Amino acid sequence: MNARCGLTAAVVVAVFGAACGREALQPGEGFVSVPGGRVWYRVVGSGPRTPLLLVHGGPGAGSCYFSALARLSDERPVIVYDQLGSGRSDHPSDPSLWRIDRFVDELAALRTALKLDRVHLLGHSWGGALVAEYLVQRKPTGIASVMFAGPLLSTPRWIADANVLLTELPDTVQQSITRHEREGTTNSPEYREATELFYSRFLYHHQPAPSFPECPLNEAVYQQMWGPSEFHATGNLKEFDRVSRLSEIHEPVLFIVGRFDEARVQTVTDFQTLIPGSKLEVVEGAGHMAMVDEPERYTQALRDFLQQVDAK
Repeated sequence: MNARCGLTAAVVVAVFGAACGREALQPGEGFVSVPGGRVWYRVVGSGPRTPLLLVHGGPGAGSCYFSALARLSDERPVIVYDQLGSGRSDHPSDPSLWRIDRFVDELAALRTALKLDRVHLLGHSWGGALVAEYLVQRKPTGIASVMFAGPLLSTPRWIADANVLLTELPDTVQQSITRHEREGTTNSPEYREATELFYSRFLYHHQPAPSFPECPLNEAVYQQMWGPSEFHATGNLKEFDRVSRLSEIHEPVLFIVGRFDEARVQTVTDFQTLIPGSKLEVVEGAGHMAMVDEPERYTQALRDFLQQVDAK
């Protein structure tokens, strides 16, 4: 601990105001110590409104694709971080780290280190599962609002949605996927080609898909927690389901989903009905990565929701 400011040594001091007593969140980047290693974070903007913390998908991806949401920093600090094992954070080789409860500990540690006493949370895809787990297990205080973006809230529902979407692919592709999953040959080029066709329709709806070289997918994390593809869950999230506990979330909630999202609109609509007073926004013309497909529509929807919450 730093005796003068009471912060962990891993936190870059420049992120905070000159006077420790103020602890004003300022633009900058650095690392925070969490269970298992260090995670990289960046703060953009220093506006007076409540900060927004973005929790990325994966598992094993990074936060690079959130870059379009930096435009919200004209009103408030926007914080991104790469979860342990992904992006610019440490990449330990210990497989025991890749479980949801450790990622919950990580989120809590980051929030404590950055003094985010009051914060808006946005969880995208697997990040939605992480945020939901954090909320229902920890019952944290100081959460101004929650945004579930194309969220994974139930693996069985996610796979059911994927099975519906797979029927839109050519029969030969569907047959290839079924055969390789049955035979355990999901590393084959044919299976990979089939997954890319699925992703081209439902991950990014606009082509070509962008590249994020700073945030390559950590396959070890993805495989252990999820599986070989978005539509085939074999990892430790296979039985994940928090739908029955959504009613325990009492903060203002926005569900936001792309029209062509892997998290199908009907399913997300069902989730939305389980949280009284929550709202739903469908981003037309967008897939699962709606913030990349339609950045202006996406950020405006978030801005409107955040302003409404802040005004109360």
